[in-house]
Amino acid sequence: MRLLPDQDQTAYARTVRRILADASPPKVARAWAAGDHAPGRALWRSLAATGLPALAVPEEHGGVGWYPAELAAAFVEIGHAGAPGPLVETVAVAAALPGTPAWSEELLTGERLATVTDPAARGYAVDAHAADAAYVLTHETGAVPARGDGAPGPGSRGPAAGAGPSALFTAASRGAPLPSVDPTRHLIRCAPGEAVPGDTGRLRALATLLTAAQLLGAGQALLAGSVEYAGARHQFGRAIGSFQAVKHQLADAAVALEFAVPLLRGAALAVRGDAAADPRDLPAAKAACARAAHRAARTALQVHGALGYTDEYDLTLLLRKAHALRTAWGTEAACRAAVLAERLLPG
Repeated sequence: MRLLPDQDQTAYARTVRRILADASPPKVARAWAAGDHAPGRALWRSLAATGLPALAVPEEHGGVGWYPAELAAAFVEIGHAGAPGPLVETVAVAAALPGTPAWSEELLTGERLATVTDPAARGYAVDAHAADAAYVLTHETGAVPARGDGAPGPGSRGPAAGAGPSALFTAASRGAPLPSVDPTRHLIRCAPGEAVPGDTGRLRALATLLTAAQLLGAGQALLAGSVEYAGARHQFGRAIGSFQAVKHQLADAAVALEFAVPLLRGAALAVRGDAAADPRDLPAAKAACARAAHRAARTALQVHGALGYTDEYDLTLLLRKAHALRTAWGTEAACRAAVLAERLLPG
């Protein structure tokens, strides 16, 4: 099993990175948060032009195949840039619905955005007010109703925790947007309508993988920003990065992120269906990426001090996104439970 990216994957990630850098993602994110979705949609169309959503769709339906590793590499870059919108959900829906009446080729061109509820969020869909299509994913395992910010309540179990059989429905109605801890993520209560045939297992697995990838990218960006700031900010005549306490925090964050990288790549192979991969790699990767991003966010706040709490500072966008994504498509507790549940099965 090869965990290192090949040349094509590296080149593709570099292309995505260049497109994102040219778009000035912080400006796009702030416009999206303010209700102006045009820049975000334009950015998504540029990314879709590289074939990004087509990497999740079979050739007979206009895609290029099933390439979770390439998708994960792209979403690490998307997370690093903090690009807004239900991009994970759009790709997951495109992967789950090809060949069904609800599917549209415009999902592949970036002309349409789709969103779908995370079952742990009990009917909340991200940015359903801005999406062209919204879906409700349900499962048999119960979940504690979400808090006001859309995060699952205490003790809730996400889909990665071994949810039962699931079903997909169109959204019969969409409520008013509710604020989230991340201003670029609006939470909409959606009621299920008509059932839609689709591969819900693939949808849920891909959404979990790409959310983990976003978390890893956001954590890497937070660490990079912290290192840069620690070298430029001086106290007592020295750069704060020379202080041992700061060095230790940055090193701990770097180690956590570095350890999450092979887990994410292993998870991509598991989602792809490689025989050598372990199904537990996916929840393990989501938990590791969430934990690493959280550590990087805490370190960024410590290093930046009061500046890290300033809404006008671009770093805040990543801080809030990392916090919001930490519970999306499987909490850390649910993911760890999924790993342990399979390990402890008798026989």
